[in-house]
Amino acid sequence: MFWESVIIALDGLKANKMRSFLTMLGIIIGVGAVIAMVSIGMGVREKVETSIASLGSNLLIVMPGATSPSGARLAAGSTTTLTNDDARAIARSIPEAVAIAPSVGRQYQIVYGNQNWVTSIQGTTPEFLTVRDFAVETGSFFTPKDVDTRARVVVLGKTTADNLFGEISPIGQTVRINKAPFRVVGILGAKGQSAGGMDQDDMAVIPLTTAQERLLGITYLNSISIQAASGDVIDQVQEEITALLRTRHRLAPGVADDFTVRNLASVMATAQETTGTITLLLGNIAAISLLVGGIGIMNIMLVSVTERTREIGIRKALGATYNNILLQFLIEAVVIGVTGGLIGIGLGVASAYAISWLAGWNTVISAFSMMLAFGFSVVIGLFFGLYPARKAALLDPIDALRYE
Repeated sequence: MFWESVIIALDGLKANKMRSFLTMLGIIIGVGAVIAMVSIGMGVREKVETSIASLGSNLLIVMPGATSPSGARLAAGSTTTLTNDDARAIARSIPEAVAIAPSVGRQYQIVYGNQNWVTSIQGTTPEFLTVRDFAVETGSFFTPKDVDTRARVVVLGKTTADNLFGEISPIGQTVRINKAPFRVVGILGAKGQSAGGMDQDDMAVIPLTTAQERLLGITYLNSISIQAASGDVIDQVQEEITALLRTRHRLAPGVADDFTVRNLASVMATAQETTGTITLLLGNIAAISLLVGGIGIMNIMLVSVTERTREIGIRKALGATYNNILLQFLIEAVVIGVTGGLIGIGLGVASAYAISWLAGWNTVISAFSMMLAFGFSVVIGLFFGLYPARKAALLDPIDALRYE
């Protein structure tokens, strides 16, 4: 009887092809919209996570920051409270801080021949590669000896090298930074944009002492980047750094820190929570169209019950039971939901690819979101088909046969 009911239900849908398709359209659009919106949300989440992770793993960044007499905290990095001795103290006193890269920086114009490029000049130490998860693509990075001797050597980011040299090999060439000559010893591998949208490859790296003494004429630091041994101890390392620097800077209890310690693990967690909320919101908005599609199914099934009242009466007179009639109309509703869900999956995947190609947005198509949207389409077909099916099954055969 089950398969007979399936065949009868399919015949009923085939008899009204256009009506059946229009009924499915709400489910198709709903499923497609859910998949497309969730893929956009997950794409945003992946891009943000990748950008933050590209800054370095288990990373802490110490920035100078002071409190003005009015009580307002100045922007981090705007004051001069961090020194080279602070960086050395962290390396000496905190074993879980496995790599420390103090740095200073400023925008300068780099000149090679008749080409010039304005970029960020970063003065740091060889630990920069480990802390910031960079790799040298060509040549080599400068050495601790270069830092000790204030050598005029420079390692270029990929963007800077491409704009200055084009197809020419930069290794061994001499460039001028603030009119001073620097020898190019290496090119960094490409990393792309940061979470803030800045090009991480648009920079040049020189020894810390060279930047402080030969280029900038300063003794303080703009930041100290610290890599913790693991994600499990990063909060502990942050607390130890805070306590150490407060002691070194002779800050009395109750006095605000004159520095800021940024924990990128916390930034990552916040970003994941935010983008997860955005994805959920987009999915819920798209799911409203699934609900509208379900109401369309109920409407059409009620019309179908009314049109086939005499057919139902004849089937009941010939011995069809309550369950037979209920099953027939439920199957019709479920078939609409299943067919609409399958077509909707195709529409959603195609829409996600189209959005990625046309708008340049990062989209991530999830098998879970496809299964979830399809499952909802089936459940909605079943739920909204239940009332019309029950109404048909409860018809009195005498009244049904007399129906005109």
